[in-house]
Amino acid sequence: DFTKMLESLQKLADEDPSLLIKTDEESGQIILNGMGELHLEIIADRLRREYEIECNLGKPQVNYREGIIGKTIHREIYKKQFGGKGKYAELEFELSGEPFDKIGLTFENIVGNSLTKDYLRSIEKGFKSAMLNGILAGYTVLNANIRLLDIVTHPVDSDPLAFEIAANIAFKEACKKLKIVLLEPIMKLEIISPSEYIGDISSDITRRRGEILQIDSQESYQIIRAEAPLSELFGYVTALRSLSSGRASVNMEFARYDVCPDVIAEEVIFKTKGIKVNL
Repeated sequence: DFTKMLESLQKLADEDPSLLIKTDEESGQIILNGMGELHLEIIADRLRREYEIECNLGKPQVNYREGIIGKTIHREIYKKQFGGKGKYAELEFELSGEPFDKIGLTFENIVGNSLTKDYLRSIEKGFKSAMLNGILAGYTVLNANIRLLDIVTHPVDSDPLAFEIAANIAFKEACKKLKIVLLEPIMKLEIISPSEYIGDISSDITRRRGEILQIDSQESYQIIRAEAPLSELFGYVTALRSLSSGRASVNMEFARYDVCPDVIAEEVIFKTKGIKVNL
């Protein structure tokens, strides 16, 4: 049943930090985030073998991210009045996003000790929550570098919640001043194959927007080291078997996030948001 499946998946996730589990509140489906199609197939197989739970995997989806290019300084004033008491928060910060080899929020407070820890925690929380829903296509922002430059409080109307809300709004407004790009996961491939299939395998990698980094020759086989976007690698294990008559094998792992070509990004945004954009 559903509860048993969730409990079993949580046990697998406790063993495997690269496996993330969440439930879609609208559809009720369990969404698994892993290191690729093969990784998720192994998880499904373990559910069947170890926990006797039958499950069907849907079509894999790429876990895109959004990236910030450039740097800006933004000042946000959040002011609301509710009857007697209101909400007031004012902050100024510098935002940048590169390089893309870091993940998460780097938050630096250079205002000094004029803010309590509760206020600082709330500001950081507001920035982090805003990063979960990027302005380009709703994907998580990969990383952000934020330097808090100035804050202004009201003696009555300011509180930590007001600054959390202000930070959330401010992050999205600051992003509108910068170039936001779609980032796609790039996978590292190591393919071992008899020499006679290397040409076909190499051509197939290139067709998948991949790049051959190195080919090492051994006595009776060769090792191809390459990189390719995850979106182009669904079904690759089966394709490789076909290209090599079942004699080649592949090891695949995450390498990094990289900027998506505009034509691909436009397709992804259209599928996600239902609107056509020209990047």
